[in-house]
Amino acid sequence: AAAQIIRQSGLSGTVGCVLANTATGEILEAVAPDLPQPPASVAKAFTSLYAIDALGPAHRFETRIFADGPVRDGVLDGNLVLVGGGDPNLVTDHLAELAKRLKDAGLREVKCGFHVWDNALVNLDEIDSAQLDHLGYNPTITGLNLNYNRVHFEWKRADGEYTTAVDARSQNYRPAVTVARVQVVDRTSPVFTYRATEGVDEWTVARRALNNGGSRWLPVRNPALYAGEVFATFARSHGIVLKRPEEVAALPDGQVLATYHSDPLQQMMRGMMRFSTNITAEAAGLSATAALTGQQRGLRTSALGMARWADGRAGIAPYFVDHSGLGDASRVTAADMVRFLTAERVAPTLRPLMKRVDLVDQNR
Repeated sequence: AAAQIIRQSGLSGTVGCVLANTATGEILEAVAPDLPQPPASVAKAFTSLYAIDALGPAHRFETRIFADGPVRDGVLDGNLVLVGGGDPNLVTDHLAELAKRLKDAGLREVKCGFHVWDNALVNLDEIDSAQLDHLGYNPTITGLNLNYNRVHFEWKRADGEYTTAVDARSQNYRPAVTVARVQVVDRTSPVFTYRATEGVDEWTVARRALNNGGSRWLPVRNPALYAGEVFATFARSHGIVLKRPEEVAALPDGQVLATYHSDPLQQMMRGMMRFSTNITAEAAGLSATAALTGQQRGLRTSALGMARWADGRAGIAPYFVDHSGLGDASRVTAADMVRFLTAERVAPTLRPLMKRVDLVDQNR
């Protein structure tokens, strides 16, 4: 029946599939079960369990505010530092809360600079270099991420001219930012062009591709400076005026003035499985590898470590080039996928993260 369905579907290329009883692991039908195929976002099933295994389901990512000098009567005689802990789901609302906590801690003035630190994870310019520059699902990954490392670009046309705006919007706020600029130009194609200048993402968009009004998300290639600019906006709203953010390479010594904790990892992985957020997968996978090995690893090395872990968990031999499935060089067979999903040491943790899809009848 499976082979007949595949033939009638009109699918091109080579198809492999396995139908199994999840209660017993019994293979009911198989078509090219041992053919290695790109798993795409199905790879996130591996990543979610890999991260929970390494970090624990209750793990929370921390984003902190450090003072590298003494604080007396609300005045910091030193630098204020925004320190990322790899949280991939940090959004503008969370930075607003962090700024409020800084004010509640009693800080009123910073005499020196404002620094940002994003080296909790190896910095990646993008997940897959083969993707187009403007695709928001191929973001930069660092230890300090904001809004899935995307900015909101909006345009409106009036009297034949376009006005544009770039902001860091989330549920309750939409602060304007300067780390990205978009210029509308007269051309037919390409729709977008990108170039990096000193700390600024310079975009152009073809006028003919725009309607009277709309918006889209564009990736941010300087996430730490992006997060720093947004945080400084909220700090200023509480009377704490900060200088322009500067990146620092070394984690500073000093006292922690305020902390924001992410949701528990298990909840985060459930959301990643539902919405297939690539940045969440990569940050979780890189964090898991760092926890297991005691040091940061690059994306390919970390992905290969996840493949070895899968072999130990379920006795299978996948090949991964990332944790999200975006890179098309990863390979998993249908048979190995089923072995993983039904493995005794996998299913109890993984299944609660997955969406239940009930069969209505023999056709649906």
